[in-house]
Amino acid sequence: MTTRPEFQGDKFEQGLQIRREVLGTEYVNKSVDAATDITAPLQKLVTEWCWGEVWSRPGLDRRTRSFLNLAMLTALNRPHEIKLHVRGALNNGVTRDEIGEVVLQAAIYCGVPAALDALRVVNEVYTQVDAEAAASA
Repeated sequence: MTTRPEFQGDKFEQGLQIRREVLGTEYVNKSVDAATDITAPLQKLVTEWCWGEVWSRPGLDRRTRSFLNLAMLTALNRPHEIKLHVRGALNNGVTRDEIGEVVLQAAIYCGVPAALDALRVVNEVYTQVDAEAAASA
């Protein structure tokens, strides 16, 4: 992994560890390694504040945070981030049935179009996860 000077410090390292545990080392390393002079400040902000400050707080467990992220990302209609956080939710112990319930709940409160898009992305991730599992078996 490439180390940029701005990617130094305890809060960055803490955030990087949590980010890897939730989203996977390969994805996180790819994101951080791809940082440029333009994108590095955002990578630093996301890693330190999102992951190092918020995800590390004791008030909610990671499973609950995953539920919230999926609902909010559905409301915002952010399919790329939903895809990423479906994997994170699975890594945090959220079941497929529970993910479906989150999308149903979001459908009522966020709108059916957003929920339909979210389910398309959820199914895409499930297909990928199942294919990866079959390939490694």
